[in-house]
Amino acid sequence: MANIFDYIIPIALLAVLAVLLAGLWNMMRGGSASRSQTLMRWRVLLQFAAILIIMAAFYFAGR
Repeated sequence: MANIFDYIIPIALLAVLAVLLAGLWNMMRGGSASRSQTLMRWRVLLQFAAILIIMAAFYFAGR
């Protein structure tokens, strides 16, 4: 079970980074404010998912 987390955690973190950079890029180039807001909301949701995945990895590693 721990081996699956070796793949899922980096994917989750890269997803957060990709959405963060896309949102920042959109804001820096003066793009749509609603698109930036949407991307930042996705970032928060992805961060929450990443934290849940990391906590599950700790839980299963301790068993």
